Amino acid sequence: MNPVILGIIGCGNISDAYFNGAARSGLVRVKACADLRREAAEAKAKQFGVAAFSIEQLLADPEIEIVINLTVPLAHAAVGLQVIAAGKHVYSEKPLAATLADARALAQAAAAAGLRVGCAPDTFLGGAHQACRRVIDEGRIGQVVGGAAAVISRGMESWHPNPEFFFKPGGGPILDIGPYYVTQLINLLGPVKRVAAVATKGYPTRKVTSEPLNGQIIQVEVPTTVNGVLEFESGANIALTASWDVWKNKRIPFEIYGTEGSLLVPDPNFFGGAPQVTAQGGDWQDVDIAAHPFGVPNRPTKDGRSVADYRIIGALDMAMAIREGRPHRASGDLALHALEVMEAFSLSSTEGRHVTIESVCQRPEPVPLGTDESVFVTARKAA
Repeated sequence: MNPVILGIIGCGNISDAYFNGAARSGLVRVKACADLRREAAEAKAKQFGVAAFSIEQLLADPEIEIVINLTVPLAHAAVGLQVIAAGKHVYSEKPLAATLADARALAQAAAAAGLRVGCAPDTFLGGAHQACRRVIDEGRIGQVVGGAAAVISRGMESWHPNPEFFFKPGGGPILDIGPYYVTQLINLLGPVKRVAAVATKGYPTRKVTSEPLNGQIIQVEVPTTVNGVLEFESGANIALTASWDVWKNKRIPFEIYGTEGSLLVPDPNFFGGAPQVTAQGGDWQDVDIAAHPFGVPNRPTKDGRSVADYRIIGALDMAMAIREGRPHRASGDLALHALEVMEAFSLSSTEGRHVTIESVCQRPEPVPLGTDESVFVTARKAA
């Protein structure tokens, strides 16, 4: 099978993960990249051995089948619509758009054109998270009745080279980090029925302490601490906290409570980790993730750890799904549903009411057991 040809628009901080992921894959090949800053595109092109195009050149190239949209959140919808208008499939970084209205317009344009939309996060396809789903699907903790999830830190201004957009419309912890948690919850439990939340702003300004913008003051325009409850169609209700106002905490990423036991889920910002399960009041037992692909640590971190980082596998699955004529897992429908849920947090807080979720999505198909990206080629046969 010839590799599917990709183009990348947006050559910022996150693009290295996609370039590196594509370089490891035999299913896709990046032909070119583009950015409004020509020098950024040329630097990435030189670093990764691809062509540097203008956005217009990239969209006009007949070989490029899927465009990966890595622009800032406020540009996701506009660039996505350009990609669709050019007759190409689009795979976007999260969130799908800065607003639900923009996301719906993108989905409608793609459907009218017979093209596909995919969207990060794809971490829920990782070995640890697929193993957690298997625990739930096999009924090992019974019927899920509740749970709690938390993503808590001091924010992005201490490490990101250009953190301002995180604190502007389209940013904030619920739209930036929340997609990992909400998407994993949908993967585990199915679609969300309604949301209630309180959202507040911890600090009116942020001071950048990273380079090269050390000392710059950012005006905060979005909530930075959000506490909410999600009620699922399945009947489960999950508490979710997302905050960039916390100096230190001991919260774990995820606990899922069932009628017959409980499940500890690793951080959905990564693909691997060490899930644990207990039957009723018994001892915690490790969940073996070895039979699932995309869980083995493959990237060292600055603090000396090693994590599983397989970003781009959602796009690989999408590329093979196009070839095989099957649904892809990190889909536009999933991303739109997750975005509606996240937008409902702010709406619920502002209006002081439960917000009913109108969009419909299906749980993505589980990833077949295996060792590498070949599971996406054989997914239709293994289902």
